[in-house]
Amino acid sequence: MITFDRVSMRYDEGHDALRDVSVTIDPDDLVFLTGHSGAGKSTLLRLIMLMERPTRGQVIVDGRNLQKVRRRGIPRHRRDIGVVFQNHRLLLDRTVFDNVALPLTISGYDHREVGRRVRAALDKVGLLDRERAMPEVLSGGEQQRVGIARAVVGRPRILLADEPTGNLDPALSAEIMQLFEEFNSVGVTVLIASHDLALISRLHHRIITLREGRIVGAGA
Repeated sequence: MITFDRVSMRYDEGHDALRDVSVTIDPDDLVFLTGHSGAGKSTLLRLIMLMERPTRGQVIVDGRNLQKVRRRGIPRHRRDIGVVFQNHRLLLDRTVFDNVALPLTISGYDHREVGRRVRAALDKVGLLDRERAMPEVLSGGEQQRVGIARAVVGRPRILLADEPTGNLDPALSAEIMQLFEEFNSVGVTVLIASHDLALISRLHHRIITLREGRIVGAGA
């Protein structure tokens, strides 16, 4: 599903974010990506989303060499990828429903289909009764659940999460990780960047460890 073939990423100021990274993530797998701050976790995710392009090497997603995807093809590529951020990135002047609906609205879905998909996503994350609430009245855990619903409302084949539990307490963090496991169980390939080793080591999924841009452990 996702393959990095000797990928390096050097930014203009000379910083090497990734160094000769080669790794494969199989379809329907759930994988944790860990390492110190600045190890290259976010850069790796950005390359998958085509927010960056590597200095060297190839990134292949679902059989597609991303080097061959032109600018106009990037939105289509991203339709197959859901993304969850640490800080939620919710629109505070829009309801929960409207926040989750945003990707579908941008893609031009019929309003009836939008309603069906949004409510199904909110039901999955346990927030169907909060669809008319404003984000500011939600707890941190609820806001993250809205972010997850927005990421999966388009039914992506790949779900990426960048430190999704970084601002949550241990109990809420475990609940959020359980949601990712549930999406993975229905065939979604999940890649989660996290520094919470105590949590992810208990979940018994593959762990890829980065140090200074290099893979120093790739799990089973």
